[in-house]
Amino acid sequence: MTLRIDISGLPSERLRFAASPLAELTAMLHVLAEPGHHPQFAGWAADVWAGLRPELAERLREADFLWRSSQADFLYPARPRPTLAEELDDVDRIDDETYVTAALVTTCGSNRVHFPGASPLTDTTARERALDVAQARGGLQEAFAERLLADPAAVRARVRHTLEECAEAFFDGAWAGVAVQLATDLRLKNELLRRHGVGAALASVSGAVTLAPDGDCIIVDKVQDKATAARGAGVTFIPSVFGRPHLVAVHAPGWHPVVQYPVAEPSPSEPVSLETITLRLEALAYPVRLRLLRTLARGPHTTSELAHFWELSPPEVSRHLAVLRRAGLLTPRRQGRYVRYTLNLPDLTALGADLLAAVLR
Repeated sequence: MTLRIDISGLPSERLRFAASPLAELTAMLHVLAEPGHHPQFAGWAADVWAGLRPELAERLREADFLWRSSQADFLYPARPRPTLAEELDDVDRIDDETYVTAALVTTCGSNRVHFPGASPLTDTTARERALDVAQARGGLQEAFAERLLADPAAVRARVRHTLEECAEAFFDGAWAGVAVQLATDLRLKNELLRRHGVGAALASVSGAVTLAPDGDCIIVDKVQDKATAARGAGVTFIPSVFGRPHLVAVHAPGWHPVVQYPVAEPSPSEPVSLETITLRLEALAYPVRLRLLRTLARGPHTTSELAHFWELSPPEVSRHLAVLRRAGLLTPRRQGRYVRYTLNLPDLTALGADLLAAVLR
């Protein structure tokens, strides 16, 4: 499961690393909407909510579909600007059709809403379909979708005004605090790109972002099967302090590919790949293997010992142990004539956290 960004024939200078005030504000809004995803910012989120004017808090709740479970594509600038106001001006230049479709995607759920050959702004059938999907998500989503389709200009102005008020209420102060971290990260990334090329720059973004061996594709290890192409516009990488642990990617047709990545911690841990997590989950899905792990949790055992304990044949135990070894959950150690298997307890203990990190990134 990956997102693949085709960069074949793309000059390295079209790979852009830049900070975005709007993207970082979006990350902060997601923290406020989903503090459970960001325990390191739980205190910050509680303080912000406590200090918000009731009217602004209500407006954030009425529009949080734009940044809660997924984020509207227009909140991640392809060409970041120095100020939030400039980036909001760029959003204002997006046509209603593009804006409304992107907003409906987040309002109606995580799956992209398609209106083949028809626009919900002008076609009654497409409009009713969009409202039906929004209604299934909840009353607030339905009300937001109705307002958006009835008067997109008014909703767009209200969303912009809400974001501007967020700047005054909490973003400007927080942005001043993270700007130095973002600038430091960008210097590193751009130096790596200049001196060592695309592969080195991508490797520094995250262990979940790699360059394909042929150099024609960026591979993002996420729980999705998607593909997009950079074409002449290139790819934009935006660092984030508040975005951790998420690795956000804009990949919808018609949009410039953008990846928002978390700035590295002082001692970052290498993310476990989705392939490894899948292997481990599949290995643990078989009851006999759980029984074997129960015994191995008490100490190293040989194949014969496990077979005798669970009244299984040695070949059957060997097959199960091989699956657990491929998943990285066991380590064999030879001692004379015997091979004893030891449970990799730290990897098994971390499986839940690794799975959550893979789902959230």
